[in-house]
Amino acid sequence: MLLDQTRSLLLVVDIQQKLLPAVSAPERLIANSTWLIRVANTCQIPLVFSEQYPQGLGHTVSELRQLAADAPVVAKQAFSCIAANCLPAPLLAPRQQIVLIGMETHVCVLQTAIELQQQGKQVFVVADAVSSRSEADCELALARMRALGIHIISREMALFEWSRQAGTPLFKNLSQNFLQKQP
Repeated sequence: MLLDQTRSLLLVVDIQQKLLPAVSAPERLIANSTWLIRVANTCQIPLVFSEQYPQGLGHTVSELRQLAADAPVVAKQAFSCIAANCLPAPLLAPRQQIVLIGMETHVCVLQTAIELQQQGKQVFVVADAVSSRSEADCELALARMRALGIHIISREMALFEWSRQAGTPLFKNLSQNFLQKQP
């Protein structure tokens, strides 16, 4: 199944200031997440930020938050966004495809992905825009999700699937602004 621009929502899971230095390759995570959020904005994909215990772990990294200043930010204490009941129903209900990026892959991303799938959503995890403190934990989580039928994709896959075809104004914009300037 392919991503569809009109059915997708981008969920940015817990990319928070105080936890960021602890994860593997934080610069790559921020660069790839920035890139994908900008692509989602260009494609008019709605997005939501989640924050795990923000009073302790801080808020979403400001450079990401600034890219979507009007997007909802939901606080949670449960690891899964679904278990925490923090996703706004008006945004989630009409969107059947949920694209996940963030941290940590083996905790909050994994639990959210599994529970979204259990709710009947089509779940896509962007492998080059997730991270954990341990690379091994990240790889194990991606393998587990893949085995459960969750779609593991790259950020470029998302771009090409959201745009669908060359020659359109959208694709020309994406090509000029994102495909020639990759982090």
